Amino acid sequence: MRNKRGFTLVEVLLVIVIIAILAAIVIVAINPGRQISQANNTQRSSDVKTILDAVHEYAIDNRGVYPTGITAVPTVIGDDALEIDICSFLVPTYIAAMPYDPNVDGGAYTDCTTYYTGYTISQDATIRVTVAAPSAELEETISVTR
Repeated sequence: MRNKRGFTLVEVLLVIVIIAILAAIVIVAINPGRQISQANNTQRSSDVKTILDAVHEYAIDNRGVYPTGITAVPTVIGDDALEIDICSFLVPTYIAAMPYDPNVDGGAYTDCTTYYTGYTISQDATIRVTVAAPSAELEETISVTR
C-alpha cells in the first residue's frame, strides 16, 4: 500500500469556503464605509464647533458685534460673492485656519482670499448664531446654535 500525504481537493475547497465566510463576516462587522462616514461626521462636528467658538470670541472682543454679513438665511461660509466671507474676521486671531468639510467638492482653505468651507452660518432674530454642516453623512444633522 502506498501511504499518501497531503490534502484532498475537497478538504482544500472546504477550508477556502470557511475562510471566505469568515472574511465576509468580518468585513460586514467592520463596515469600512460606515466607519469613514462616522469619522467624517466627527470632523464636521468639530469644525462646526470651532467656527462657532471663533465667531463668539470675535463678538466678545467686539462688544457683542458679530462679523458682518451673517443673515437669518443659512449661507455657506466662503470667499465667493454668494457666500459669507468671515475668514478675515476670524483667521488668525481666533482660529489658525478656516476648517472645511472633508467631502464637499471644492472644500478647501488656502488663505482668506481662496477658501470654501461647505458649512453654513445664520443668525436668528434673538441674535443666536447657528453653524451647520449640511452635507453630513449617515442621515445625521450636524448643527450647533449658541
